[in-house]
Amino acid sequence: MSFIADVYEALEALVAVKGLDVEAGALPTAVAALSDSEVEQLLSCAADLRRCVDRVSVIAAGVVASRSARERGDGGMAAVRGHRSPVGMIQAITGGSAADARRAVSVGASLLDEDGAGSSRSGVGTSDAATPDAGGSDAGGSGAGMPVAPALPPVWHAPLRAALLGGGISSDQHDAIRRGLGEPPAIDGDTSAAAVEVWSIAAEQLMGEACALPVEELAKRARTVRDQLDPAGAEQRFAARFEKRSHRKWTDPDGTHHSHIIYDDEGFAAVCALEDAALRPRRGGPRFVSAEEQAAAAALVDDPRSNEQLSYDLLMSVIRAGMLATASDVFGAKQPGVRLVVVADGTGPRDAFGRMLATGHTEDRGLALPGSVIDRAICDTGTREIGIDTRGNPLYVGREQRLFTPKQRIALATRDGGCLIPGCTTPASYCEAHHCDEWTAHHGRTDIDRGVLLCRFHHLQLHHRGWKINRDTSGRFLLDRRGDGPPVELQSKSAARWAWNPPPGGRRGWRTPPQPARTSAVATT
Repeated sequence: MSFIADVYEALEALVAVKGLDVEAGALPTAVAALSDSEVEQLLSCAADLRRCVDRVSVIAAGVVASRSARERGDGGMAAVRGHRSPVGMIQAITGGSAADARRAVSVGASLLDEDGAGSSRSGVGTSDAATPDAGGSDAGGSGAGMPVAPALPPVWHAPLRAALLGGGISSDQHDAIRRGLGEPPAIDGDTSAAAVEVWSIAAEQLMGEACALPVEELAKRARTVRDQLDPAGAEQRFAARFEKRSHRKWTDPDGTHHSHIIYDDEGFAAVCALEDAALRPRRGGPRFVSAEEQAAAAALVDDPRSNEQLSYDLLMSVIRAGMLATASDVFGAKQPGVRLVVVADGTGPRDAFGRMLATGHTEDRGLALPGSVIDRAICDTGTREIGIDTRGNPLYVGREQRLFTPKQRIALATRDGGCLIPGCTTPASYCEAHHCDEWTAHHGRTDIDRGVLLCRFHHLQLHHRGWKINRDTSGRFLLDRRGDGPPVELQSKSAARWAWNPPPGGRRGWRTPPQPARTSAVATT
């Protein structure tokens, strides 16, 4: 189907929504009169049409950038039209933000680059072929006697380009995956075909998850995958971010004091754990706590301060208390800590400086940390091993009591990585453990392989709506919404899930061997 046919199809679906054939000023009233299902249909149709327009918009932005290249000087397309840069020209035309314009230029330029690379592969490599203003009158000739360009390595992001141009993903999703994965590491300036293949597989799997993840989470997932594929590069990227750490203070003319912090990865995880421990009840943390903890949570919920004010007061309390106060004086019932998850059988060798070539991840939010940080955490606090089979089922844990034990909760966090409902980004520490087989109604047991992590909202929604989570013979968790569409597969949000969910095609050695993998959780404070 042609691009214009796609546009017409999306437009016809939008026109089919009843009640929209009104003056523009009457649109709010017309849309407000629609039923819930019609509003949902309207949003879906508008999104389809927007994706069509977005495709051609980013390509046009890429062309504007190409024709406004610095070497063209005042003769560039943007300069001729009175704009300082292609970003400024696009922003003026679209009325969007500078960030949106820069993203459009980046995505459009990448699509044009790949198109140019494809042309070079298929025939003659001349500079005029990629120049928009070149005559190119001989381009259609036989090419006899002309030099043939050397074979170029395949581009790993070809599946991304095809998916964007075909309407399978949005330009935002394309940008998140491509920026997140970065480029495969090059050895002596050359990128191996194997590395290109692995990056392509990773891109395809991330595209499969794109529909169930916000763009921000998709970008974070892509960065996590990159660090798993390139642990040596992960160490370098961690060091680069560490060097950028800073704390700046200033006072504005009104006497208000400000602060700006750039965190390194480990420091950011520690501050997140600090806030989580203190503010979890305000942010929808799990129920099922002791009476004392319930009373403290109720008092925090009723506190008139905003979350931002509570966070500030907490930080000031920690700074003032320093090493003089006990943990319970500052943090209350739960002391904050950062737990790292490491695939034990995938640690690999060490580099020339003796640093572990592996990537660990925080249990909450899946923030990647390099081998040097893992080594220090192990030296400082030790490890706790969790056995996991090839389907991600945690082993070596007890199953005898009504509520999941702390060890089981660690295992569930390692496997699920947070709330399993598609689109939900609630981290593991904010989740509740749900019994797939109800304890009373179905005589269910507190088994790891029959339990999943759900946030409080989705846990209550599941029980109130009578939904059911089942597990099929292949080990997948499926959400049965009882007549509201087919079962939905619940995919792990864990950064370590690649250990038991390797890429298709039986590519051994890409992440872990096919035998059962082991992970060790490192508790640090």
